[in-house]
Amino acid sequence: MSLKFFKSLFDSFPWPWQEPNIEQNGVFFSCFLGIIALLWFLWFFVNKSKKGLPPLPPGPKALPLIGNLLSLNPELHTYLASLSQTYGPICRLWLGKKFVVIITSPSLAREVLKDQHTIFSNRDMPATAREASYGGQDIVWIPYGPKWRMLRKVCVRDMLSASTLDSVYALRRRELRQSINYFYNQAGSPVNIGEQMFLTMLNVITSMLWGGTVKGEEKASLGAEFRHAVSDLIMLVSIPNLSDFYPRLAWFDLQGLRKKMKVLANRFDKIFECMIDQRQKLDRNDGMGTGIGLGSKDFLQVLLKLKDEADAKMPLSMTELKALLMDMVVAGTDTTSNTVEFAMAEIMNKPDVLRKLQQELETVVGKDNIVEESHIRQLPYLYAVMKEVLRIHPILPLLVSRCPSETCIVGGYTVPKGSSVLVNVWAIQRDPSIWENPSEFHPERFVDSKWDYSGKDFNYLPFGSGRRMCAGTAMAERMFMYSLASLIHSFDWKLLEGETLDLSEKFGAIMKKKRPLVAVPIPRLSNPTLYERICVGTAMAERMFMYSLVSFIHSFDCKLPEGETLDLTGKFGIVLMKKRPLVAVPIPRLSNPTLYE
Repeated sequence: MSLKFFKSLFDSFPWPWQEPNIEQNGVFFSCFLGIIALLWFLWFFVNKSKKGLPPLPPGPKALPLIGNLLSLNPELHTYLASLSQTYGPICRLWLGKKFVVIITSPSLAREVLKDQHTIFSNRDMPATAREASYGGQDIVWIPYGPKWRMLRKVCVRDMLSASTLDSVYALRRRELRQSINYFYNQAGSPVNIGEQMFLTMLNVITSMLWGGTVKGEEKASLGAEFRHAVSDLIMLVSIPNLSDFYPRLAWFDLQGLRKKMKVLANRFDKIFECMIDQRQKLDRNDGMGTGIGLGSKDFLQVLLKLKDEADAKMPLSMTELKALLMDMVVAGTDTTSNTVEFAMAEIMNKPDVLRKLQQELETVVGKDNIVEESHIRQLPYLYAVMKEVLRIHPILPLLVSRCPSETCIVGGYTVPKGSSVLVNVWAIQRDPSIWENPSEFHPERFVDSKWDYSGKDFNYLPFGSGRRMCAGTAMAERMFMYSLASLIHSFDWKLLEGETLDLSEKFGAIMKKKRPLVAVPIPRLSNPTLYERICVGTAMAERMFMYSLVSFIHSFDCKLPEGETLDLTGKFGIVLMKKRPLVAVPIPRLSNPTLYE
């Protein structure tokens, strides 16, 4: 049939070697007109459908090829805020071949994060982030779907639930008390608050991840390696990358950023592999009855157990497990330490805020006691300070960029599929139409107020909103509140002679202070022993004591020799001892004698 059709079409064409045929020419002319009419109709339909879409958001004129790259300001969050004053709450930029939409109003933020959340549930992943996240297999970058839901459940239910965070409080307390001891030993001398808090948060996070796996010198060495690796990773992610602006050039890696990130990611991977091997050896030994793993449960053990669950509908792969470890290490360190540094700078700049905080702490905690996490719920002004710090210095000023899965309409403008959508939380939380004196640090605005960071109020979104809201909010709150309360309660703070406070920000993947906060701690608690370091061998001592005592009590009944009485008096020394050694007669109580071999 098709051959006949093409033959008739071929024969109908008036070839020059054929004699003119009026009938054939008429057929050809009719076919030609039909094709022209069809093409015109298709063009008209497509053009009409395009005209039916609203225009793209307004924005500055873009140059050919480079777009608006030359007009960018290093402090991107403030530059984008200024664009909104000119072009409105939704505007656009061309960054090379990347189309970027900027949202700067609560109502439009609601459209993106809530009303059209299914379209905007995916993230626009930079090339360097792809290398750092095992190809986008972590909870931050993985596409929305069943895998993301599984990872989210692992984080919220198994790793960051209230009960899990309560169970590792001793680890947080130990690391923070060691930092307080460091500041006490530096009393009267300048200290870099942000740097020390970064170390504290890193130690806290790694202790929660594998605190039952590594100890002593190995832990200290691991902490030092992580400190440099995390700093390098955040720096690489923050550098503008041509591969993101010109995706077709990504393969060439013109700036070498992807190569550097790959080397760095391999460093992390080797550390994770080492920790996983050690954890699995401990678990095997514990399973054989050695008791080595007694009391050493940590997040890594929880994740490995989830991975090995054969009946899981969607098991956790080893790659996803390591990607989650990467998220915890990176997202849990620099974010909290930078927020604490901003808070300390703002509080030192407002002596009345410092006095109110210290008065509240003295009332609840007392100057003859140290802050515990159990005190936090009784400190409403501290909560107000935290909320105000997160308002004026949101640690992710543009949140994490969204990537619409289809072309859609936001605020009456067309947002093309695959574009990068940024929600400028920094600008929304400093909008004078919403906030009174928005540039002023004023915690009182949050005292007895409805504001919270649950993501339901789109005027205040420090942790984002919607399905992909930050999963670590509860942990961040605990670590920030406990750290800040301890610093404020334990010390007065002053600047070096002739120094002035600089509250300016430095934009990046994570917002930082432009100039590090260096201050002098002055102890203020009544008892110097409150600054002493707690024993770093507490966990090991606890495990050895519990295992030894349980084994002995389970294996034997004991009685005193005939005529002896118990003497419980102690003998003073560097280590407190019994005055008289305990001599007793063991009586085996297990049914099988081979258990004593």
